[in-house]
Amino acid sequence: MTPLHFDLAFLRSFVAGVELGSFARAADRLGRSTSAVSAQLKKLEEQAGQSLFRKEGRGLALTQAGEVLLAYARRLLELNDEAALALRGPALEGWVRLGLQEDFGEALLPQVLGRYSRAHPKVRIEAHVSRNTALLQHLASSQLDLALLWGCPALPAPGWPAAQRQVIASVPMRWIASPQLAWQPGSGEPLPLIAFDRECLFQRSATEALEREGIAWRTAFTSPSLAGLWAAAAAGLGITVRTGHGLPSGVHALAAGEAGLPPLPSLSLELLRAVPTASPPVERLAELIIDALHHQDQDGPAAC
Repeated sequence: MTPLHFDLAFLRSFVAGVELGSFARAADRLGRSTSAVSAQLKKLEEQAGQSLFRKEGRGLALTQAGEVLLAYARRLLELNDEAALALRGPALEGWVRLGLQEDFGEALLPQVLGRYSRAHPKVRIEAHVSRNTALLQHLASSQLDLALLWGCPALPAPGWPAAQRQVIASVPMRWIASPQLAWQPGSGEPLPLIAFDRECLFQRSATEALEREGIAWRTAFTSPSLAGLWAAAAAGLGITVRTGHGLPSGVHALAAGEAGLPPLPSLSLELLRAVPTASPPVERLAELIIDALHHQDQDGPAAC
C-alpha cells in the first residue's frame, strides 16, 4: 500500500477553517485568498479519499471522516510547530513558577506543561494549584511568576497593576449537578447547596441569585477542596456553582432555566504576571496557556 502523506499546509487551512467557523476568515488569518484555501481543501479530500464536509442548512458541517481527521490534524500541526520551535526558536533557559486554579489542574496542566517541556527542555517549571486568594498572595510576594485565575477583585491597595493583568475570556458561571440529584424544584424543600468551607465568589453569586428570586436554600455540604465539591455533587447531595471548565464525569452544567434556577453572572478569566516585563520563558508559557484555553473553548466545555 502506498503511504499516505498529508500536506501540512492543507491541514492548517482545514483546522483554521473549522475553528473560525468560516474558510473566508481562515484565508484572512493565513494570508491566502479564499479560492486558494478552497483549492487546498479539495486536494485534502483527494488525499483522504473521502468527503470531509457535508451540507447543513446554508453552511457546511464535518462528516465522520472530517471529525476523525480534525483530531489528527491538530496533533500533527502541534508536533510540527513544536519541532520548528525547538530547532529554530530561541534556546530558552531558566525557571518558571506557575500558579493556577483547581479547575484547570487536570484538563490543562498536563497538556501545556508537556508541550512546553518538549520544546524547551532547559526550562524548569514549578506548578502550584490553589485558590485565587493564595495565588494572588504568592504573586505579590514574588513566589510565582504567572498565575491563571478567576477575575476577583485585585489585592488591597495599591492594587494589581493593569499592565500585569491579561483578560483571556468572559466565562459564565453555571449551576452544576448530577443526574442522581435527589432535590426536585417545587418540592417545598430548600435547595441543597454545595460550597467551599469558606465563602468565595461562586458561593456568594449563587446565594445572591437565589435570594433575589426568593428561592430557599441550605448548605448541604462544604469542603476545602474542589475535588470534595465534585464528589458531593456527583453523589447527588446537592447543587454547586462553577464554570463549564474542568467538569469531571458524573456531573454536568444545567441548561439555562433548568430546575427553575436563576441566571448567574460571568467571570473574567485572567492571566496575571508578577512583573510588568516578564522573562521570555514566562511569556512563552503564557502563550501556550492562552492557546490551549482557546482550543478548549472551540471544542466546548473549559476560586476565590
